[in-house]
Amino acid sequence: MTAMPTFLLCAVLAYLLGSIPFGLILTKVFGAGDLRKIGSGNIGATNVLRTGRRGLAAATLVLDGGKGALAVLIADRFGSDTAVAAAGFCVIGHLFPVWLRFKGGKGVATTLGVLLALAPFTGILACLVWLLVAVASRYSSLAALVAIGTSPITAWFLYDPARAGLALGLAILVFLRHHENIARLAAGRESRSSSAVRAERSAHIERWARPQEAAIFGGLVIQQALPQDPGVGLVAAVEFAHDPRQGLRRDDLNAVAPIGEHDDFQAVQR
Repeated sequence: MTAMPTFLLCAVLAYLLGSIPFGLILTKVFGAGDLRKIGSGNIGATNVLRTGRRGLAAATLVLDGGKGALAVLIADRFGSDTAVAAAGFCVIGHLFPVWLRFKGGKGVATTLGVLLALAPFTGILACLVWLLVAVASRYSSLAALVAIGTSPITAWFLYDPARAGLALGLAILVFLRHHENIARLAAGRESRSSSAVRAERSAHIERWARPQEAAIFGGLVIQQALPQDPGVGLVAAVEFAHDPRQGLRRDDLNAVAPIGEHDDFQAVQR
């Protein structure tokens, strides 16, 4: 049994490690802009990808997952109960970082990282499920939800109740953070991955509702499914007030249309 001071210290350090916003740091350091003002405003790897910087997105994914694994590996030296607690607090730190007024990421990469370190087979299976669903559906959010949602089941059969309970708790947190994505998936309005959007662009171009309004600025295409017909794509012009390589900002989207949900738009490189 770990001494209480050591247990609490590991929990606090795991939270602080989890709260490091690697996506925000990388995009600022490498000149991709303030990630909180790009796309969905989220600090995770998916939103980093919206800047068009795939290398930064990959680095964010690895670092967000790595900090989860590191927190578990350090805490595991003081006992399995401490490792389980550290895993939970690391993900909580990512979701609710004190440095960003508790507005963090959605926790998928960090959850996968702690699972890979704490319950390796569950983590590997979750990664494989994510990959299969992402390839089959082209919905990154759906892939993440299915992968994280199945992890408590595999942890229950492969490991002990403590790890299964942690996986269940983390899955609940991740689902809560994805409530907007779940609503859009249910309504058929969720954005697909950029590769799927690029593959379907020619079909969208032939089915514009109002072709005369279609235009392209700054090498970016803005596509939205119109409410009356989810199969119709709309491309609208955006006049950038900044370097378009920094990605799409919320004020750009407001210039396109008075919309309430900016995630409905998908920016892709032309």
